[in-house]
Amino acid sequence: MRMMAKGHTNKEVKAKLNNLYDEVFLHDGYGEIKVEFRILKKGQKEVIIHCGKQYRFVVNYVRTQEYTPMGTGKSTRA
Repeated sequence: MRMMAKGHTNKEVKAKLNNLYDEVFLHDGYGEIKVEFRILKKGQKEVIIHCGKQYRFVVNYVRTQEYTPMGTGKSTRA
C-alpha cells in the first residue's frame, strides 16, 4: 500500500508508525521497521516507512519546534 497524496501531517505519520510498531510487536516472528527522511522542495520532507511495504508521506515542514537530541541534554531549534 503506497500513500503519496500531498499534505500529510506529522501527526498522521506518527500514528502510522505507532500502528506498525504495534503490529510488528504482536507478530509471532521476525519484523523490521525502517524510517527514511528526504528533503524535498523548501518546506517539505518525504517520510518513507519500510515495514514489509513502503508507506510514503509528504509532510510540510516548518522549523519552529525546539527539541533535545537524545543523550545531550542541550536544547536545539529544529
